[in-house]
Amino acid sequence: MKISLDLHIHSRRSPDGRMSLEEIAAAARQRGLDAVAICDHDLSYSGPPSVDGVLMIPGVEVSTDRGHLLGLFVEGVDGTRSFLSSVQAIREAGGVAVLAHPFQRPRKEEELLPLAAHLDGVEVWNSRADRKDPLANAKAAALAQKTGLPPFAGSDAHLPQEIGSGRILVQAQALTLPALRAALLAGGGEVSGVDSPALCVARSQYTKLKKTNASPLRWGKWTAFAAKCVLEDFRRSGRRTTICRSS
Repeated sequence: MKISLDLHIHSRRSPDGRMSLEEIAAAARQRGLDAVAICDHDLSYSGPPSVDGVLMIPGVEVSTDRGHLLGLFVEGVDGTRSFLSSVQAIREAGGVAVLAHPFQRPRKEEELLPLAAHLDGVEVWNSRADRKDPLANAKAAALAQKTGLPPFAGSDAHLPQEIGSGRILVQAQALTLPALRAALLAGGGEVSGVDSPALCVARSQYTKLKKTNASPLRWGKWTAFAAKCVLEDFRRSGRRTTICRSS
């Protein structure tokens, strides 16, 4: 059976997330997704196995010394700065270690190639990754092809409007965690997606500032950043197919 997945979503447990599991499930169902991976920052998923008929894949996004790392199909693994220690913890817990948005920030492919031996996959589409470098996702896809690692894809959604803007379609035996894990590691998934508006990034940063009682200086910087995002979306409006609405 064909199953559509968004493998990178943040709930309100992330500092910059604002969605409940019910909101995530509702948006996922509306966009034809069968399952989603909840990957909060340095905090693994501990919720129910499904919500309103949508399978919840337990995950985490770990901030390591070599960039962000997704742990999928894993519980009980939280943040650690060491890349190798994080991979080891994910694998020992039976999870899958995926390099997240590897070129979202300026990096050379040569820096990432030595990591391939420790990984189970590469996130070749992230709907926020192309904001600074329009070729970020293309570079990630090239890295996966060069290393032979299976492709993974997700929206990196922090708001409901972003859910499903990055997805992968796989052929699996059943809509279960073991079957999806096997299908993804086998490779051959069909990846698709559209860019998230830059304003969505500003909105998630707004959430983080509210949660952390940010200083007036940080709010001032955010105002300038938000204005820049609005201008960026205006300039790229011809290539945009999603809309971000503030809530």
